Amino acid sequence: MEQAGPDFYDDEAVFASYMSHRQRVDTPNDTLEKPVIMDLIGCITGKRILDLGCGDAAIGRELLHHGAASYTGIEGSHKMAAVASNKLADTAGLVIEETIENWTYPYTAFDLVIARLSLHYVADLAPIYTQIFHALTPAGLFVFSVEHPVITSCYQGWTSGTLRQDWIVDNYFTTGVRVTHWLGGTVQKYHRTVEDYFHLLNEAGFMIEDLREARPQREHFHDVQTYERRKRIPLFLILAARKPV
Repeated sequence: MEQAGPDFYDDEAVFASYMSHRQRVDTPNDTLEKPVIMDLIGCITGKRILDLGCGDAAIGRELLHHGAASYTGIEGSHKMAAVASNKLADTAGLVIEETIENWTYPYTAFDLVIARLSLHYVADLAPIYTQIFHALTPAGLFVFSVEHPVITSCYQGWTSGTLRQDWIVDNYFTTGVRVTHWLGGTVQKYHRTVEDYFHLLNEAGFMIEDLREARPQREHFHDVQTYERRKRIPLFLILAARKPV
């Protein structure tokens, strides 16, 4: 049976697979997604940061080390929240075990909101974007990544545990729920087009500042074959949007 994001990561086998996967060399998260996120958020000195779907909160520890004033991670998975709390145990960081949809967003409490590969688990993004908008201070920045829509459009041909050789883009404009087998489990995600993400931000009041597709950069890879393979198709869509002053 397919599971929603938080429940999926609380599955023992999935959680173990995920943690093992994140320790591998040249993971897409480290080589493609994170460098773009760090570039888009820029200087974080003195910033109050909210991280939606914070996972293990490793980036929170890093941001606090580099001068962030505060870090609050929201995590719906019990197992992930426990790992995140341990990761931040000797810092000023805070982890709240709650889903992105159910958490009560405080008004103008943050200078920066990030959401790394968590929003494609959310069924209805419009109210979430509105809450993020209100939680940011004027001129506050919202930076998020999702699986690229060419990936989420169609999971035909995907076989967990093997390197995919062929990519299929199909039913691209038929948006909504997708079910895929990943990390030894079955998970439910939501497909949206690039256009959808753009217009939802606009409708919430944001000004879009940047759009990236995490083009591979050789300096981020140890293995040249992995670098060459990652140039075949975009894995991530990353947007930066600002709340007007």
